[in-house]
Order: sequence, then C-alpha cells, then structure tokens
Amino acid sequence: MSYQHSTVKRFVFGSLLVLSLSFLVNTTSAQDGKAIFNAKCAACHNVFKNSTGPALGGLEERGPWSDRKKLYAWIHNPAAFMANDTYTQGLKASHNGIMMTGFPDLKETEIDAIVNYINTTFAAGPGGPKPAGGTAATAAAQPESDNTLLFGVLTLILAVIALTLLQVNSNLKKMSDDKEGIPASEPVPFYRNKLYIAIAIIALFLVSGYVTIQGAVGLGRQQKYEPEQPIFYSHKVHAGINQISCLYCHTGPQEGKQANIPSVNVCMNCHMAINEYTKGPALYRKDGSEVNGTAEIKKLYEYAGWDEGKSQYTGKGKPIEWTRIHNLPDHVYFNHSQHVMVGQQQCQTCHGNITEMDEVYQFADLSMGWCVNCHRNTKVQFDNNKFYSIYEKFHDDIKNKKIDSVTVEMIGGIECQKCHY
Repeated sequence: MSYQHSTVKRFVFGSLLVLSLSFLVNTTSAQDGKAIFNAKCAACHNVFKNSTGPALGGLEERGPWSDRKKLYAWIHNPAAFMANDTYTQGLKASHNGIMMTGFPDLKETEIDAIVNYINTTFAAGPGGPKPAGGTAATAAAQPESDNTLLFGVLTLILAVIALTLLQVNSNLKKMSDDKEGIPASEPVPFYRNKLYIAIAIIALFLVSGYVTIQGAVGLGRQQKYEPEQPIFYSHKVHAGINQISCLYCHTGPQEGKQANIPSVNVCMNCHMAINEYTKGPALYRKDGSEVNGTAEIKKLYEYAGWDEGKSQYTGKGKPIEWTRIHNLPDHVYFNHSQHVMVGQQQCQTCHGNITEMDEVYQFADLSMGWCVNCHRNTKVQFDNNKFYSIYEKFHDDIKNKKIDSVTVEMIGGIECQKCHY
C-alpha cells in the first residue's frame, strides 16, 4: 500500500512538473515582444512614424490606451470596440477609412509583451542604442537570436533536478522507515524504475511528435527568406526615400494575377541619367558588409548592354536573373488584382514594411492559416464598389443597420474552391 501511495505521489509530481515546464516555456515565449510585433504589427505600424496605421510610440499616453483592458478589447475586436468609442472612430477617419485587422488569437500576455517592446524601443529613440565599434545599420543586419535552444536546455536541467529530488525523497523515506522499524523493499535504481521509464518514453514521444509535425507543416515555407540578388536593389532608397510607386516597376497587380518583375529597360529609364550613388544613406547587406551603390549601377549597365561613355546601347545586353522570393504552391490560386483593386489591400499587408527594406525578404509565412485568418478578419469595401453590387442582401442589411460591415469570410472567402483549383 505504501509503495502504491509513493508511486501515485511521484506520478502527480511528475505531471505537475510537465505542466509547469509547459507553462514556463509558453510564458517565456509570449514575452518575445519584438518577434510578435514583427509578425503581427510591423506590416502596418512603425514605432516612430505614421505608416498604414498610426505610430505606436507612446501609445499609452493617447486616447483610452492607458487602460490595458481597453487595449485588449480593441486588438481582439476593433469593429466592436469602435462602435462605442469616438477616439478609434477618429483614427479610422484620419487613415482613409482603413480599420485595423483584429487579432482575437493574441493572448493578453502577448499584447503586454508587444507594448513593452514598443515602450522600450520608443524610449531608446529612432536610432536605438548604438553598438560599440559598429553602426546601427550593421547591428540591424545581424540575425535575430533564437531562444529555442536555451528553453530546451532549461527544461532538461529542471527535469534532471526534479528526478534527483524524487530520488532523494525516496531515500529519505527509506531512512525514516528503517528508523521506525518498518520493513521496506530495496529501492529500484532510477534506470530500472518503470515509472521513470514510462515518463521518459512519453516525453520522447511528445517531443518527437512535435518536431515531426512542425517539420511537416513547415515544408515548402520560407518565411524570412532573403537571397542575395545579382544586383543590390534597395527598396528603402527607391520606394521609401524617393517614393517611387510600386506600380511603376511592378506592372500588373492592378489588372492581372501577377505583379511582374521589372525588365531592364524600366530600370534604365532612370539610370541612363543617374549613374552614381552619392547622396543616399549607406547601404548594407544582410551580413553587415557595406555596399558600393555606384558599383551596383555599373552592374546594371552590364546587364543592359549600355555604353556609358557613348550613351548608347551596345546590343549585348542580357536579362537580370533575379532570385524569386515569394512562391506559392502550384495548387494555390492568388490574384493580385482581386486583392489590390477589389479588396483595396496595401502591398504592406503581405509584403511587410517594404519601404524600410534594403534587400527584400519574405515577411509573412504565406501559409493557409495565415490567409484564412486574414479573410476572417478583413472587412471588404462595399461602398461604391461595383464588384460587390451582386450581394444585395448584405447591402440591405448594412442599410437597415443589421450589420455594420462584411468580412471576406461572409462572401465565401474561406471556401476551398476560392483558392484551390
């Protein structure tokens, strides 16, 4: 009976340990505000300046956001919160009628982590803390740290401590029984203890299953993919500083399925006259090495077959072999014009803050879940949009104030055949 009682206590203690470790890892992961901000907020928000949405620096000093509960309600369901709040109604009006996408899946601890990251970044200033012996641009080019290994080692250490304590408890109980004259069986070594072996097998099964599932789910995805291109082309300089429209280079997204890669002659329309890079900010590659902008323009001339001295083409040009970054599986249908013209979506929704990127990387994971969540939360523009004129019922419901808006999901946006052939 005593042995069964001890076994039950060990099992309960082990279960509590596993739950505690899971909670610890989840809580610690939730505190990574920078990663969550980049994944959920950076497409439309900047800490220091207005973008698609307002600047977020000092947000707790504005409007109702000093009350964290109201901030939770706003992020989880913007439409419901805005219905009774004049401040957010004003925000929508001042940003061309664009309303923030809701994130009902964000936990309150994750929102707290985002706010803490915003406050810390805002307090450090636009340049942020300068690293010793290097530039801010070089520091920004360094890859973000991954704490997965740290969490794994911490979990292993805690598990070893827990098993050691269990063994100590067993030995102390044996000593107590011996002192009181209670006969006790010889303790079983931990490596032959069936309970320990069962726990180890279950843990190994869970970890192996998790790793296998995550690996299978991630097949073909390439979030943060940032290949080195034949010519270093800075979107920050072209689309950001010089404010060249995306549509000048990428023709097609308003009228067709693809956002075409610009041909060499599109680049040469400007660079026949602009033959050196002298006035822009310093350029850096992902590894932190500085780029000679003028030398990159000369590479363009080689591809174009342009004789700079004679100001004429030599006829020896060749296409630039750009490395494609964003790819969807062949069985997925995506139409740029439907999203850009009909859905009125900004490029930043899928591509991130492109005007702040030098070498472009894949911002979103472009997974099925990511697209479906966007369709569930995004409200379509019904007013003065002939594409949606066939949905008379929704127009009548809005007019009669039965509903205040229509999401993509409500018009069949998550039906399988919408995206899959």
